[in-house]
Amino acid sequence: MSQLNIETLVSDILAQSVFSPNGKVSSHVGGAGFETVNSAINAAKLAFEELNSSPISVRSAIIEGLRNELVADIPDMAERAWQETGMGNVSDKVLKNKAALENTPGTEDLATQALTGDGGLTLFEYSPYGVVGAVAPSTNPTETIINNVIGMIAAGNSVIFSPHPGAKEVSIWLIDKVEQIIFDQCGIRNLVVCVSNPSFEATRQMMEHPDVPLLVVTGGPGIVSMAMKTGKKVIGAGAGNPPVIVDDSADIKKAAVDIISGASFDFNLPCIAEKAVVVVDSVAQELLQAMEEFGAHWVKDPVDVERLRQVVINEAGDANKALVGQSPAQILDAANIGYQGQPKLVVASVSADDPLMLVEQLMPMLPVATAFNFEQALSIARDVEGGNLHTAIMHSKNIDHLNRAARVMRTSIFVKNAPSYAGIGVGAEGFTTFTIATPTGEGTTSARSFARLRRCVLSEAFNIR
Repeated sequence: MSQLNIETLVSDILAQSVFSPNGKVSSHVGGAGFETVNSAINAAKLAFEELNSSPISVRSAIIEGLRNELVADIPDMAERAWQETGMGNVSDKVLKNKAALENTPGTEDLATQALTGDGGLTLFEYSPYGVVGAVAPSTNPTETIINNVIGMIAAGNSVIFSPHPGAKEVSIWLIDKVEQIIFDQCGIRNLVVCVSNPSFEATRQMMEHPDVPLLVVTGGPGIVSMAMKTGKKVIGAGAGNPPVIVDDSADIKKAAVDIISGASFDFNLPCIAEKAVVVVDSVAQELLQAMEEFGAHWVKDPVDVERLRQVVINEAGDANKALVGQSPAQILDAANIGYQGQPKLVVASVSADDPLMLVEQLMPMLPVATAFNFEQALSIARDVEGGNLHTAIMHSKNIDHLNRAARVMRTSIFVKNAPSYAGIGVGAEGFTTFTIATPTGEGTTSARSFARLRRCVLSEAFNIR
């Protein structure tokens, strides 16, 4: 090879590379810069192998770096998500992103279990899968990416994201930023990647790729079903239609405030948010009046309720996508219903079998049905939840009622006497998650959900009792 050709080759290599903090050469192509799914996964596989040979302290350093560096970007990412998707509101997106960044468990979630006895020592430890394929939704795009990155890297994996096309710009922007922060912390490129043009076809290729052993899907039932058909290990976050039960022992004013807070949070985009209310007859009027007092707009006229139904539910019986994540005022305007000021929430008196009760709407419009007593309220709530086993909320001071409802509803999250978002660690104890895997059974996911439990046995040793 001539001197000129050698110089050209070296120049090309250097043009595509940078030197990492640990002295290694790392490709410039990274984050969301990949043209094909295959190239992104190949890069993520190499990154995983490098992380897998590194001490766990490297994972902790990455997570600390993400928490330190991303916090200043939260207002910007909330604004970007709102601008691109047109759903929700910026102030609540700031709170959701902060919760994901600050309250997602790291490596401390991977607790080792040990058994010792005359036969020796057995350890149960969490180990990584490798390259995780993750689908992020348009409703909570940045929150889900932050939450999953922290959990998946804490577990020792790399990850290829398949962002929802409706939120691809903000998702790509965040993935590039995350990838650079990780590189700056540890010198490993491509622990977090995605293709430069996310699409349904790219998602399909990612799901079917032989080097992706685990799929984590945060989205609707269709995309979860698609993942399940691959035959791979799937963590699927499916649909939910969370009901709220209010019995006659509840603190009604507190219940009204909490329901409004939860159902209006980011204009009802979180899947855990209150989607319907079932209240015992004897306190129904008091609850609705209290909700009206605290800022909800109560739609009482049956003609107006029908107008509301017509704009909220489409001809196919599904939620009107044009109103998903829109403000209460926009919903009332669409239904040609008059109002004053800026309502926090729309509430409507309906029957228990009304479509408004049974369809997950993802908008700040809350149907309210009544029941004769607690037992009937529980039965209605179970029908409303639809067997998704996702989330339920209850307001009561009756311990027996609370306990019975928790057993009957069997949901992954059951919130008592608080807004729904308490169930994901916002304003309450517990860690934050935006991947609630009810269909596949993991529930509120954390780092250990993205790891394999391995058993390591040492015979006739290290028992010192």
